[in-house]
Amino acid sequence: VQLQASGGGLVQAGGSLRLSCAASGRAFSRYGMGWFRQAPGKEREFVAAISWSGGSTNYADSVKGRFTISRDNAKTTVYLQMNSLKAEDTAVYYCAANERGYSGAYYPWRDREYDYWGQGTQVTVSS
Repeated sequence: VQLQASGGGLVQAGGSLRLSCAASGRAFSRYGMGWFRQAPGKEREFVAAISWSGGSTNYADSVKGRFTISRDNAKTTVYLQMNSLKAEDTAVYYCAANERGYSGAYYPWRDREYDYWGQGTQVTVSS
């Protein structure tokens, strides 16, 4: 599957952005999806994950209550709505697909648990 992330840009602190990740392939509806980010000089970190059905969502503590992950299987697209953005949210954001789908209590939060990756989209939050 190929993933194409978009929607990044420059926004002031307190503002909002919505990232999109368009996927190719009919298997999308079986995949768990995740968003990760990498700031300059830092390791890539987990942001959010959503199960194949959309019934389970999980977030890093740093974004909980501000970010929302969602998906539209008919459009083979996953979204990340980011509100109340902070300067520390500045990073390249990546979407990723997990072939095993996941459901239940466990969710994939390690980048090695994802099989496919998009190219990344830059989010810059000015303070």
